[in-house]
Amino acid sequence: MNDVIFEARQVSSLRRGRFGKKGFRLEEISFQLPRGYIMGLIGKNGAGKTTFFDCIMNEKKRYFGEIFLEERDIHENHWETLDHVGFISEKNEFMELRTAGQNAGMLGRFYSSFDGELFGETMERCKVSTVKTVGKMSRGELVKFQLAFAVAHRPKLYLLDKATAGMDPVFRIDFYRILRELLEGEDCGIILSTHIEEEIGKQLDYVGMLEEGRLVSFGENVLV
Repeated sequence: MNDVIFEARQVSSLRRGRFGKKGFRLEEISFQLPRGYIMGLIGKNGAGKTTFFDCIMNEKKRYFGEIFLEERDIHENHWETLDHVGFISEKNEFMELRTAGQNAGMLGRFYSSFDGELFGETMERCKVSTVKTVGKMSRGELVKFQLAFAVAHRPKLYLLDKATAGMDPVFRIDFYRILRELLEGEDCGIILSTHIEEEIGKQLDYVGMLEEGRLVSFGENVLV
């Protein structure tokens, strides 16, 4: 089995600005993430963290270069790729007028290995009710719900886009404990974007720093 679960090779995005001017772009992002580890993408707002995640999640290939999940190009069969990706962000991509349980029941069908019982167990651990309407959840509850939904379909790659920003410090400890348990029990890897110094210093195995769309450094976290 290849030890690399995720790889980016010379990934450059292009987005047009107004009036035909070129907008922000990623510039030749390259790195490898070994399976079983947490990688942090760090950098100021606007450095390109969310843009990089969008390259992975968007159905259309909006970048040059190659991105691989378990040695397969993610856009070779993008729907199959998404079956193996758990995405958690500060935005709500779920049905706001439905409960967490209803969302899981309807949207979980799109995943080949969604486990409703595991979803309920994780929601209970995160102390969020499955009968609460998603639109009425606090930001912290929404992140916990997304985590439970992602865990339930056992992805190979977890993408966490600013998921821990504003998170209750007490739950943040348990949040990382859950992530470590996932890495120990499942064959997966985790990439998260953050600017929280405590996370950078204690929780990340690998760190990549983005500045104005460029990956200026990448390597093992020497602060752990």
